[in-house]
Amino acid sequence: YKVRFSDHVSSNTMVKLMTDGILLAEIQQDRLLMQYDTIIIDEAHERSLNIDFLLGYLKELLPRRPDLKVIITSATIDPERFSRHFNNAPIIEVSGRTYPVEVRYRPIVEEADDTERDQLQAIFDAVDELGRESPGDILIFMSGEREIRDTADALNKLNLRHTEVLPLYARLSNSEQNRVFQSHSGRRIVLATNVAETSLTVPGIKYVIDPGTARISRYSYRTKVQRLPIEPISQASANQRKGRCGRVSEGICIRLYSEDDFLSRPEFTDPEILRTNLASVILQMTALGLGDIAAFPFVEAPDKRNIQDGVRLLEELGAITADEQQTAYKLTPLGRQLSQLPVDPRLARMVLEAQKHGCVREAMIITSALSIQDPRERPVDKQQASDEKHRRFHDKESDFLAFVNLWNYLGEQQKALSSNQFRRLCRTDYLNYLRVREWQDIYTQLRQVVKELGIPVNSEPAEYREIHVALLTGLLSHIGMKDADKQEYTGARNARFSIFPGSGLFKKPPKWTMVAELVETSRLWGRIAARIEPEWVEPVAQHLIKRSYSEPHWERAQGAVMATEKVTVYGLPIVAARKVNYSQIDPALCRELFIRHALVEGDWQTRHAFFRENLKLRAEVEELEHKSRRRDILVDDDTLFEFYDQRISHDVISARHFDSWWKKISRETPDLLNFEKSMLIKEGAEKISKLDYPNFWHQGNLKLRLSYQFEPGADADGVTVHIPLPLLNQVDESGFEWQIPGLRRELVIALIKSLPKPVRRNFVPAPNYAEAFLGRVTPLELPLLDALERELRRMTGVTVDREDWHWDQVPEHLKITFRVVNDKNKKLQEGRSLAELKNALKGKVQETLSAVADDGIEQSGLHIWSFGELPESYEQKRGNYKVKAWPALVDERDSVAIKLFDNPLEQQQAMWCGLRRLLLLNIPSPIKYLHEKLPNKAKLGLYFNPYGKVLELIDDCIACGVDKLIDANGGPVWNEAGFTALHEKVRAELNDTVVDIAKQVERILTTVFNINKRLKGRVDMSMALGLSDIKAQMSGLVYRGFVTGNGFKRLGDTLRYLQAIEKRLEKLAVDPHRDRAQMLKVESVQQAWQQWINKLPPARREDDDVKEIRWMIEELRVSYFAQQLGTPYPISDKRILQAMDQITA
Repeated sequence: YKVRFSDHVSSNTMVKLMTDGILLAEIQQDRLLMQYDTIIIDEAHERSLNIDFLLGYLKELLPRRPDLKVIITSATIDPERFSRHFNNAPIIEVSGRTYPVEVRYRPIVEEADDTERDQLQAIFDAVDELGRESPGDILIFMSGEREIRDTADALNKLNLRHTEVLPLYARLSNSEQNRVFQSHSGRRIVLATNVAETSLTVPGIKYVIDPGTARISRYSYRTKVQRLPIEPISQASANQRKGRCGRVSEGICIRLYSEDDFLSRPEFTDPEILRTNLASVILQMTALGLGDIAAFPFVEAPDKRNIQDGVRLLEELGAITADEQQTAYKLTPLGRQLSQLPVDPRLARMVLEAQKHGCVREAMIITSALSIQDPRERPVDKQQASDEKHRRFHDKESDFLAFVNLWNYLGEQQKALSSNQFRRLCRTDYLNYLRVREWQDIYTQLRQVVKELGIPVNSEPAEYREIHVALLTGLLSHIGMKDADKQEYTGARNARFSIFPGSGLFKKPPKWTMVAELVETSRLWGRIAARIEPEWVEPVAQHLIKRSYSEPHWERAQGAVMATEKVTVYGLPIVAARKVNYSQIDPALCRELFIRHALVEGDWQTRHAFFRENLKLRAEVEELEHKSRRRDILVDDDTLFEFYDQRISHDVISARHFDSWWKKISRETPDLLNFEKSMLIKEGAEKISKLDYPNFWHQGNLKLRLSYQFEPGADADGVTVHIPLPLLNQVDESGFEWQIPGLRRELVIALIKSLPKPVRRNFVPAPNYAEAFLGRVTPLELPLLDALERELRRMTGVTVDREDWHWDQVPEHLKITFRVVNDKNKKLQEGRSLAELKNALKGKVQETLSAVADDGIEQSGLHIWSFGELPESYEQKRGNYKVKAWPALVDERDSVAIKLFDNPLEQQQAMWCGLRRLLLLNIPSPIKYLHEKLPNKAKLGLYFNPYGKVLELIDDCIACGVDKLIDANGGPVWNEAGFTALHEKVRAELNDTVVDIAKQVERILTTVFNINKRLKGRVDMSMALGLSDIKAQMSGLVYRGFVTGNGFKRLGDTLRYLQAIEKRLEKLAVDPHRDRAQMLKVESVQQAWQQWINKLPPARREDDDVKEIRWMIEELRVSYFAQQLGTPYPISDKRILQAMDQITA
């Protein structure tokens, strides 16, 4: 006999038994099979791929070997089909010796029966029915391993007497499988897959339960996946199953389906050649020169689509190439080598590729492992123990490397142990010894073929990348990209699969993976997986790659047209977006884009003189368009394109090509590509006046550059004033609302159109009134709205209120944009509001002012006036600008400093506080005098201060006293003489002034104390809102530092406001609803005030007229809640709102 790795044949051999694979291999060396006079094909009913191939080959061989006898034997066969295949060969039937078998049909669901029953319950009922027959073992056919385990568990839970339940499937260990063949007592129920139909005979079976289904391996040419669907079995398979219970005695076969169902099924199971990938057969046929597979005399010819699919796989592997007509195929040199390796073509491809990557040893280990059933066993009752043993070999990124790790382990142990010890080790480690030996035998055979092919085997371990790149060549259609939000992969041709739960990568699946096989059961699973990187695929899949290009565009930095390249293999984006040079793909488009973008639009970095001059001329004409806000002056781009297109060579497609061409051509015609200004301006274009569209804005001594942008919707659409940072504090917002002369008419028209309709109808048509207005006024003499209101009233007698104008309805391009730039003319910030820019850049302006104060004007640590005269303004030349600042004394508590401010308002605020501090540093403290002169009642009242220590309150009173005396003597002084005079007056009057202030403060605090007493205790819910409002009002009147904060002029008012609160509390208890109505009116004004003040620049909020609004609201409270106290002037909601509007205007 001869099997794959064992040859027991001698020269005396008369009868030789062998596998079908051995005979196929011998055909390559002995095409006519001359060493045989008779060939017997046994078990032909299995119709394996090898058997069908042999039957076809023998049919072709017989005419050339008429002396050759061919005998085909099988237990269940379609003899007529085989007879016809071999030219009506004679049929000999030999009846077998079996006992009669009774067939009972017990469908899971009877048509007339309303009760629901599943397959498991049907099996229970069948077992119960057979239990009432004479004793005997039962064989139950199941579809798969999981179904067997579930059914076995369910049968065991029934606690059937004297019954043993045994599973039987391929993945069981040898010891577990052998239990089926051991003698036993009692009844045995064997649960088996269709392996028990023909491959082995289970002894002692008297009864069979047949659900009528099995997992049938089918290859889908559409999805390129080997599926394992559960299907109804054929009549021949059903009869095979029935025959298993007629071997030892009369038997009973219960079929869990109806007789009609049985009769409607196909007579025979589809042969393997109709349901598997044909790549291996096609490779061997091509190697043997047997011609087109479609013309080969198979017993049943495979589907042409399956044949084409096998051809495509061989093309994927680079094993065959088609002729020009795509009708015949021939082996490539690589394909010739693949046909010599005794493994699947995919696996053979991996071994041959491994030579390039120095990993032949690892590739042979992995491919030989993939050629057999997994040697790792996982007994049902010892799954955890076996998993622990096998985990030692796991690789967190690759199941393939687990085979390498296991191989290395076995090699070390085999060297150290005897044969029996090694067998025991395999058993202990849950490894199938026979499969391990088969693995080693295939590796040995592979190594022998590799040696014959002259392929060196590496002795050093290979790197992860090298190994998996080699494996990739055989698995290019088995790669997958993980979905971002699922544990699922998109595979070749949009297949969807998941990594099999038994994989070491199952819990942490990588972004990209490749799998050894795709098998469909309940879903599509990828078995034996590894992490890969998509960039590994491209080099080994050049013949499969599809490239697509998008977004071809000019790139200034590259000086060429670039595009985004997408590279796919079987629809998977191994390169999602890669920038590539487009010149080799579409040269004509590249030339067009080069001319249009680089030359016409000027998007090019080059030193060519013609290019600079042309851009300069174009910019001049474009500036005219921006100024006049028209697009009819500059000729269109197509005209300029045509100019270049007619002059530049057709092979110029990039900057590099142009430079080379221009170097030669410019020697002969240096002016070939120069523009003339006249050619850039369209005929009939009007001239633009510099008076209407000036290049500079003049304000006092300032000269600010103007730029123009005609781009509706852009932030800076319209006119932009460029303000150097050092000049920002000197630029006044007034005047800019008049716009430039060229846009002034359009602006006035837009303002008139923004008026409410009842008002606007007095000024129709608006363009006429705008022209009349501009003819009657001197621009910039008055604020624009003041002038416009005056002239419209003069022309029509109609008064326009300020709130009627709506600047928000004026187009944005008619409002000036202010752009602040640094000393390199780079934009710092820009916007339509100059005040907002000043506030945002205040810190940077202050830094600039400090930088120019280089003559010692800024000082610190001052305790006396020792610096002569302090200028009220300060100017210093810096570069081209005259920087202006406003110096002031600054309070630093223990001393004063001189600092520069960017506006006079902040200067005044700082100067007052700084002067106050310098006076206090040079005057004895009035505290002792205050202690002597202040009545005890007043002293006690000061202790009611709820806002800090008494000394802080006294300091506040002293500061307020100094403020009063500074104000009384004409305000801050700016020279030493003035300070000396002021110092003497403050020194003389401060003590009595502070005593007077302290007395007023005592009365204020006493009133606060009394109010707080009334606010304590239980509160009626109807009064809650009013009391909350009172507390908020008080916190704004009396707080830490309120004496100076409110000012000496407001102390009497503050007391009056508190007395008004007392009056309000009296009324609140009597009529809380009236109080609430009045409070809501005050709140409405207060909210309007808060919104209004938030819109003002921070510095403006400190002005006296702005602060007065806040005190007007307090007077409004007095008028509502304590009218009897009176107010110093008429007050109402409307008067307050009008005052705010006047300040805004």
